[in-house]
Amino acid sequence: MQIIQRSGESMQRSGNSVPGPGPGSGSGSGSGSARTDSLPLLAGAAVGVGGVGAALALADVASPLRAPFTLFFLLAAPALALAASLRRLDALTRAVVAVVGAAALDLLVAQVMIATHTWSVRGGIVAVGVLSGLLLLTPLALGRNGSDGGTGTGGSGARRGG
Repeated sequence: MQIIQRSGESMQRSGNSVPGPGPGSGSGSGSGSARTDSLPLLAGAAVGVGGVGAALALADVASPLRAPFTLFFLLAAPALALAASLRRLDALTRAVVAVVGAAALDLLVAQVMIATHTWSVRGGIVAVGVLSGLLLLTPLALGRNGSDGGTGTGGSGARRGG
């Protein structure tokens, strides 16, 4: 009889009587949970880096980190906001569409500001931040209004608890 320990639990294996993944699966089964456990940490780090970049640019601080962090903010803020709206797409398609949409939003903001002769670095960062915030709040607002499953307010009333 062989005792196997995985993530704090001990299991006994004798022959083929243990249900679950076979012995060929190895430690690959734990890597998926490690990736999902680190996603909030990565998201927090991305928000922090983007926030620092925006703050450095708005405060006009001369720092070697200002340009890369600000560029990260200008791409990541609208990309994350667009990705929140595209939940029905698979991960790769959502990432590609979000990055391309973020670049398009940045270019559109720059073009409008140049055409109206109001271009400034601070104004561009504020405009991209505000538009990203609005893009992020849009699915939340639509989700609350459309949460009744499309039946509208004059539905049959079958969903009432009582």
